[in-house]
Amino acid sequence: MRMNLVTSLAFLLAGSTAALAQSASDGKVKIGVLNDQSGVYADFGGKSSVEAAKMAIEDFGGKVLDLPVELVDADHQNKADIASNIARQWYDTEQVDAIMELTTSSVALAVQALSKEKKKINIVTGAATTELTGKQCSPYGFHWAYDTHALAVGTGGALVKQGGDSWFFLTADYAFGYSLEEQTSAFVKSAGGTVSGAVRHPLATNDFSSFLLQAQSSGAKVIGLANAGLDTSNAIKQAAEFGITAGGQNLAALLFTLAEVHGLGVEAAQGLTLTEGYYWNLDDQSREFGKRFFERTGRMPNMVHAGTYSSVLQYLKAIEKAGTDETEAVAKALHEMPVDDFFARNGTVGANGRMIHDMYLLQVKKPGESDEPWDYFNVLSTIPGKEAYIDPAKSGCDLVK
Repeated sequence: MRMNLVTSLAFLLAGSTAALAQSASDGKVKIGVLNDQSGVYADFGGKSSVEAAKMAIEDFGGKVLDLPVELVDADHQNKADIASNIARQWYDTEQVDAIMELTTSSVALAVQALSKEKKKINIVTGAATTELTGKQCSPYGFHWAYDTHALAVGTGGALVKQGGDSWFFLTADYAFGYSLEEQTSAFVKSAGGTVSGAVRHPLATNDFSSFLLQAQSSGAKVIGLANAGLDTSNAIKQAAEFGITAGGQNLAALLFTLAEVHGLGVEAAQGLTLTEGYYWNLDDQSREFGKRFFERTGRMPNMVHAGTYSSVLQYLKAIEKAGTDETEAVAKALHEMPVDDFFARNGTVGANGRMIHDMYLLQVKKPGESDEPWDYFNVLSTIPGKEAYIDPAKSGCDLVK
């Protein structure tokens, strides 16, 4: 009897080990955060996004299906070829299961195409182009924090309502800028406004003088800054030097977050209207995460940092639900599961991978109006997710046809 009991236990242990091996064949779950850590978007996402991913893994317990969760990160330098090479190495030789964040739309599109080929999960929080869930969508690709359509509805819509019915665009010369200009232009025209033209500038431009002079000479009521990060901050600073806002034209910072307001300063940013998917001082849930994040980083999070936390946490929940880290099963779980955390309240994931959640129209406070450090915004309104995002059925994604 004793021998039979020992033998039975051995078989049970062997079966349990085999089940774990099947749930994650390499004995671990490995997540990569790939973003700009040294360039124009380093504050926008950067190392702070890596820290947010670490927080999500720790809060989940550091394990899923009794297997350790590992995190790696790298700087893609805003170059699609460098990003693709890193992602390929991660997938082929370093056993990375999923790649997160992916600031810069050209990078995100390239890595999503590779992830589709390799049948790997990618979840984008830092890039904005709607092409990720449109014509270049993937069954394994997800778009989490915001996109160009949501920014156009939020910031573009607010300024048109305020009388800003003639626009000229200063646009970053790559996929993100084109998408943001296109989406905002369409929204302005649908509301009865006009677009007189656009000028495009290289990524990481230091001197905006020639571009701003063209925008100024257009006579448009609104100069739409279809760029982000330090490009937006530098354009706003130099616009003040040229007396553009003093002359009666308004600047629309179409992608501007808490990180850039902090870097620019409230004095220069006061009165700007912007759209984010998260604000740390929105409510108790938001504040709890924000203050924990601040303790680790010395800064409050923007929507990219908070969205990275949310996406990593949801990915681990999906593995738990699927009982495996196998891509098809995890992707299925991600599409089916609601998203309900401090970042997204009652969020849902469409067939095209777009996570639909509320956005917030914000305005930068005047100096002296803040109740505490980093309290930079007045919340003007909540934009329901169904209004902020393109209906997945109309997105152009083949997955939903």
